[in-house]
Amino acid sequence: MIITTGNEVAGKEIAEYLGIVRGIVVRATGIGRGIVGGLKSIVGGNIEEFTHVCENARLEAFNRMAQHANAIGADAIIGMRYDATEFSQGSTEVLAYGTAVKLR
Repeated sequence: MIITTGNEVAGKEIAEYLGIVRGIVVRATGIGRGIVGGLKSIVGGNIEEFTHVCENARLEAFNRMAQHANAIGADAIIGMRYDATEFSQGSTEVLAYGTAVKLR
């Protein structure tokens, strides 16, 4: 499946717009990573423990979005974006979304 942040697929014509597809994941850092990350935040710099949690959440949201598109028969997803919202301290929603399309 082609997934792009652009609004078209080079060399292809969009035959049909199937609608918005999304993948949603809510993640908590976990007590171990939270404590280590919290201690590192005092010093400053990149906090690998939090980076790891964020990357895994984005990947899972991305995969869920692609599965949603496959389920409705899409050939591609255009206009793909990520969004994140903190629900509470240490708990964040990651949303991957885009427009599912059929190509010619």
